[in-house]
Amino acid sequence: PEGAPDVALRIYRPRDARAPLGGIYHIHGGGYVGGSAKELEFIHRPLAGALGCVIVSVDYRLAPETMFPGAIEDCYAGLRWTVDHAGEFGIDATRLGVMGESAGGGLAAALALMARDRGEVSLAFQHLTYPMIDDRTCTAAPHAFAGEFIWTPHNNRFGWAALIGAEPGGEDVSPYCAAARATDLSGLPPTFIMTGTLDLFVDEDIDYARRLIAAGVATELHVHPGAFHGFDALPGPAVANRAQAARLDALARALS
Repeated sequence: PEGAPDVALRIYRPRDARAPLGGIYHIHGGGYVGGSAKELEFIHRPLAGALGCVIVSVDYRLAPETMFPGAIEDCYAGLRWTVDHAGEFGIDATRLGVMGESAGGGLAAALALMARDRGEVSLAFQHLTYPMIDDRTCTAAPHAFAGEFIWTPHNNRFGWAALIGAEPGGEDVSPYCAAARATDLSGLPPTFIMTGTLDLFVDEDIDYARRLIAAGVATELHVHPGAFHGFDALPGPAVANRAQAARLDALARALS
């Protein structure tokens, strides 16, 4: 769109698909400081085929080189472009939702808020996997054992400070930066949230789901016992298999 930043998108569409398909606008994770869309190509290619959908994966600018609101504005610009060009890629824009994991889940949640508030794009769903949505977790005491693996309180403080450009947990942090800061969650699309009991984000994710329900948003929450941050990326464990099955089922329903 005019005046928007240049944003790179990677688009995956099942070969030989003819009818307009539902779409997933995917935002990668990486604590707001790392990751790329390209790194997830090995997931997106088979996922688009399995779900019979188009996946659009966005590369956004990373902190600390680019602080808020750079990443979310990149994501919004990419989303606007996707909707404007949906017909060219066989996307049914009425079945387009956002999806992300960790920081990508945080950006997806913030993007849903921004889309609602700006009124230019209507999203069909938001699919959030252990989303990083509340900088105030950095100043709270996590429950016993949460955040001991993969993504720790130290990592969390670094990621949020890099994005915000100041110590996390302060006043006047925008909900487009940390979605849990939003005071009004009404009017958001149907939501899927998945987290684990050992994930540092478990409390903020459960609280966000509770608030969505109270705001009248159709919300599906999965909390996996004994699961830490990124657990679903490990092949083999039964809890990871259950999480993958639940995710695919939820996406198939959201895209239908």
